[in-house]
Order: sequence, then structure tokens, then C-alpha cells
Amino acid sequence: MNRNSSRSLSSVLMALALCVVMLSGCVQPSSDREQQKQQGIAFLAENAKKPGITTTASGLQYQVRQEGQGATPKATDTVTVNYRGSLTNGSEFDSGNGISFPLNRVIPGWTEGLQLMKEGASYRFFIPSELAYGESGAGALIPPNAPLIFDVELVKVGQP
Repeated sequence: MNRNSSRSLSSVLMALALCVVMLSGCVQPSSDREQQKQQGIAFLAENAKKPGITTTASGLQYQVRQEGQGATPKATDTVTVNYRGSLTNGSEFDSGNGISFPLNRVIPGWTEGLQLMKEGASYRFFIPSELAYGESGAGALIPPNAPLIFDVELVKVGQP
């Protein structure tokens, strides 16, 4: 290696070291995913203190808005529902009326929550990310580690 090459390499290494030192102060202590997870945990902890909120062993939270009188679904049943899904900031990401599906083919929070209901009931579910889409999120509308809020009316248990 000649003298000029040595200086060039030395300059590059010095510049690289300077960049590393400067950038080390800019790195966030936690990732966006971790921050979203912590915000979700805080939201659910505060929500659990509100009157009328029940928390199950899995961490699912729900509020009974109206009791029903009909059948209660099992995980293997098909159900028909009206629903609205939103993030904790209130932004709606999905809704539907008269939507039917097998209960064991949706997120775990729905499978668990709907089994608490009877036909005609209306509940609000607060679903921890672990019972929803977890670290992967869902498309552009549901970020990773996001707890979800669903207003659900159980219209029918059984085939539509």
C-alpha cells in the first residue's frame, strides 16, 4: 500500500468513525414497534380501570352494551355479525353489516369474545395485539402491536 492509499483509507475510517459517533445519539431507545406495544399496554391498563370493563384471563377486555337472549356460539359455529373496528386513536379500519364467517377463522380476540355473547347482544371488545395481528400488523391500516377496538352485534349463530 502506498502512502496516498494509506491516507485515503485513514480518512475514510476517520469519517466512518465520526458518523458512527454522531448517529449513536440519534438512535431511538426503542423501535416503533416496541413503542406501539408499550402504548397499547398503557391504553389497556387504563381502560381496565373504567367502570363496566371486564378483563378475561387472556387479556381480552369487553364492555356489555346490550345483553342478548338467543344462542351462544361455540368456536366451531358460523356467526353473522354487524361490526365496526377501530384503533385506539378512533380511526376506523373496517366495518360490516350482516357478515358471516366461521368463528374459528378469525383473530383469537374475536373467537374468544363472541363466545361470551348471545344472539342479539352488542359488546365492545378491546383486543390486545397478541389476540389480534401481533407484531406483523395487517396491511397499511393496522400497525404492528396495535390493540384493536371492535363494536360487535351478534345477529345470528349458525349458517346465514
